[in-house]
Amino acid sequence: MKRALAALLCMGAVLSAPAQADYPDRGVKIIVPFPAGQTTDVLARTIGQQLTESMGQAFFVDNRGGAGGIIGMEGAKRSEADGYTLLMASSGPLAINPGLYKKLPYDTQKDFTAVSMVVVVPQFLVTRADFPANNLKELIDYVKKHPGQLNYGSGGTGLTNHLTMEMFKHQAGLNITHVPYRGAAAALTGLMSGDVAMMFESGPAIMPHVQKGALKVFAVGSRNGSKALPDIPTMDRAGVPGFDAQTWAALLVPKGTPAPMVAKLNQAMQVALQKPAIQQQLGALGAEVMLSTPEQTNQYISAEIVRWGDTIKNANVQLE
Repeated sequence: MKRALAALLCMGAVLSAPAQADYPDRGVKIIVPFPAGQTTDVLARTIGQQLTESMGQAFFVDNRGGAGGIIGMEGAKRSEADGYTLLMASSGPLAINPGLYKKLPYDTQKDFTAVSMVVVVPQFLVTRADFPANNLKELIDYVKKHPGQLNYGSGGTGLTNHLTMEMFKHQAGLNITHVPYRGAAAALTGLMSGDVAMMFESGPAIMPHVQKGALKVFAVGSRNGSKALPDIPTMDRAGVPGFDAQTWAALLVPKGTPAPMVAKLNQAMQVALQKPAIQQQLGALGAEVMLSTPEQTNQYISAEIVRWGDTIKNANVQLE
């Protein structure tokens, strides 16, 4: 009986090896936990086209938006771990939700295997052009001289630009009130009309207003700065030492996906992300390519879960 079982196991290993070597031999689904047209969706379609060309099978997007990304994340978790379902998700569902919700139907670290980072998207601290400060230190001093009198906007409670400002408040010791809007566009409108004093937002969203002279930029949240706007100082160097916050996206698969498939996907991602045309296309979205191994991706996501969890706890953020 033992010999028969051993023979079956060996046969299974022999049969699975060619299957993994030929991977993929049919279409591959990329679940995106957001509606079509959202930044993560655009990223997934851009990368999917590259993988289609390099791996010889169709990589197609399956949008499953809703509930802050929870619906799509749960759908990906329940998918077969056979290499034919991928997950393209951002920092919100992967790293912020675990600290924001008391109960989630998924666990980022236990239910998924990291394949590769895709991009980071720096966020910039902006005010109206007539704000009475010209650099970050002056802005901090002004807010401290007017405790509780100023407010800031965000695209909604629990979103990255909300929590980035809460991180700023905590590290700089500021007393400023949050005003959540329904989306970044509405928040920017509120900022330019004077309803709020400042906010964090991505480059492509703010630059048209900066170029028109309606907004001014004080700093970028990412400690590594911005490749698109290299002259903008970092929060870390401009007055808040150690500050580092940005949104990002990564590619993952359901836990249990064979390691050779994960490795093959990672290799294809590295090739795709190093193409100048792709870097230019993603750069137009305000995104900067981030190359990584599966292990480095996992380490990055783990650190981000801790970072955002601490921010949520320190700010006592509650869903509204």
